[in-house]
Amino acid sequence: MRKLLVILLTLSSCVCTKAQEVWVMKSRQLERPDTVLIYKPAGYTAKKVWPLVYLLHGYSENYRQWSKTTELQELASQYGFIIVTPDGFTTYYTNSPDQTKPQFENFFFRELIPRVHQSFNIDTANIFISGLSMGGYGALRYFILHPEYFNSAGATSGALEIDYNNFRQVSRQFWKNNRMTEDLTRHFGSPEITDWHQYSISTLLKQHQDFNKPFIFDCGVSDILYPASTTLKTIVDQRKLPATFISSPGNHDTSYWRQSIAYHFLYFQQHLRYSSHGQ
Repeated sequence: MRKLLVILLTLSSCVCTKAQEVWVMKSRQLERPDTVLIYKPAGYTAKKVWPLVYLLHGYSENYRQWSKTTELQELASQYGFIIVTPDGFTTYYTNSPDQTKPQFENFFFRELIPRVHQSFNIDTANIFISGLSMGGYGALRYFILHPEYFNSAGATSGALEIDYNNFRQVSRQFWKNNRMTEDLTRHFGSPEITDWHQYSISTLLKQHQDFNKPFIFDCGVSDILYPASTTLKTIVDQRKLPATFISSPGNHDTSYWRQSIAYHFLYFQQHLRYSSHGQ
């Protein structure tokens, strides 16, 4: 606990150091180029393998959200992780059922991951993914549907239950309009035709009964999305999944995420697997 307190105090003021690399990736899977920030640990060398963390941003934000939320360079150096933050736009990190609209999941696995592996000496046994809000959904979605890619995953303040009425309430609370449900209709289909619940993390877990890998998720008790995390907690308990849930004071805001992400990096560090090559 003392170690974690030091981490949280260290990260409490964001300096927003510039990323060491900035990629702008054009893709036929997307409507516009994707900008990706890369942070490498101090002392990085291509002669050894490095664990990797993908950090996914929330709805209405972009690839810069995490760099504005916490000190990513410090996290990279402290834990020895390469950190990659792509731009998920408003896609919820999914493939739209309309093939003329963004196919972000295809972009992530077919283009972004291969480029990261071509560019850096990645420890493939120790690849992690985490995100906030929409990004928390994307992280757990990818982890459940593509578990072979990741050691573990995390979600902070995750928008884990895909429910039209709930998202309409969220949209009106934060933006005073229906922009969120209008955007998500592009990616999930019309709620009058498509059952959005099929995309929920709870539904994905029910569809993948063999899933049994460790992950971490958390949410502030004052967060409008807190019920989604308690729904997941119920499933975790029923299935006896090796997951860690942290419930603590907090809202759906930057001050909460600045602290919560430190728990994820500590959790990932504790779940590193031994890798013999390149060490």
